[in-house]
Amino acid sequence: MSQQEIKITKDMTIAQVLRLKPETLKVFMAAGMHCIGCGAATGESVAQAAMVHGIDVDKLLADLNSV
Repeated sequence: MSQQEIKITKDMTIAQVLRLKPETLKVFMAAGMHCIGCGAATGESVAQAAMVHGIDVDKLLADLNSV
């Protein structure tokens, strides 16, 4: 599966997303999610992280999937 074919979903953990598509780091940082290296990143889903940070999950997913 190529990088373009990888579909990031709200149920993936932040760590999974970064492992699959490291270039998404810039999207997380731009969204104000600077603690991506913390312990929560390994157990927190994209949806949970978006909620905690007050970010629209659909917009975040669109941005993550566009890189």
